[in-house]
Amino acid sequence: MTAIAVIGANGRAGSRIVDEALNRGFDVTAVVRGANRTRAGKTIVKDLFDLKAEDLAGFDAVVDAFGVFDPAKLHEHSTSLAHLAEILSGSPVRLLVVGGAGSLYTNAEHTAQLSDGFPEDIKPVPLAMGKSLDELRQRDDVRWTYISPAADFQADGERTGAYTLAGEDYSTDTNGVSAISYADYAIAVVDEIEHGSHIGERISVRW
Repeated sequence: MTAIAVIGANGRAGSRIVDEALNRGFDVTAVVRGANRTRAGKTIVKDLFDLKAEDLAGFDAVVDAFGVFDPAKLHEHSTSLAHLAEILSGSPVRLLVVGGAGSLYTNAEHTAQLSDGFPEDIKPVPLAMGKSLDELRQRDDVRWTYISPAADFQADGERTGAYTLAGEDYSTDTNGVSAISYADYAIAVVDEIEHGSHIGERISVRW
């Protein structure tokens, strides 16, 4: 049985990943700071920054669904990911990061990103997330995979059971739409845990 830990399990993305994994028979542990509000029967009640290597040892994969939007705490995108990478360094445990769409490339040269066209007031979050991805790319001691959703990431979107797996480049469907529901994104994350081999890569998911 595949054993996973989901950090930020109470969140919108984390809870759907917990549900998807449980529905497939995974052994799921919710990593939460307070009361567990998910269906996971096992919990680790700790702040992400207090996690130690022994807390995450023995899992097949750790899903990092941590998120922060407070302007004063955006640096925690980098510091949290660095902490997880450090305690998983040299471990066989996979690290799958729930990422953002803003860092997807919009030109063939990979010099322009989707966030370049965002309004100035919302740019800080995708820029902070993109910085954490750039820092993660420097590590070859962690079995990481960074998974970006589509531009329109729909918390209450339907679970269609289908998605398109893409790479570093921003892409759309035939109607020019870049969208995915949290539920279908969760399917992609669990598929990657179960069958994927995108170690040390950023992938993306859309309908």
